[in-house]
Amino acid sequence: MLKRYIVEFGMGADLHGGDVTKAAVKAVKDATSRSCLCGLEDILNIDPLKMHVHVKIGCTNPDMVDKETVMKAIPVGKGEIEVVKGGLGVQGLEVPAFGAGNTIQIAVAALTVYADVETLA
Repeated sequence: MLKRYIVEFGMGADLHGGDVTKAAVKAVKDATSRSCLCGLEDILNIDPLKMHVHVKIGCTNPDMVDKETVMKAIPVGKGEIEVVKGGLGVQGLEVPAFGAGNTIQIAVAALTVYADVETLA
């Protein structure tokens, strides 16, 4: 049985080019960079490689997110992704060397980590 262990949040932005996938990947990396889930192994005796991660992304254009690319930013475990309308798009500065367009795309991520508590018995 999966039980929720932690929820962590992150924010990411694509400053040039308006790429919501890049912003979402940065949001996931932001969330994972502030989490050390040592309690899974040290306290619950659960292999972190067996954790389950639900990734929820909020961005301005959910249909444009490459979900497979975003999930590659999860360092361990299995999971799924849900992308919803949210985030923020604001006018930035067009620098062709960095990408096409002048829209800054900001995505937010909520990562919920679940552990299989039946392995505790």
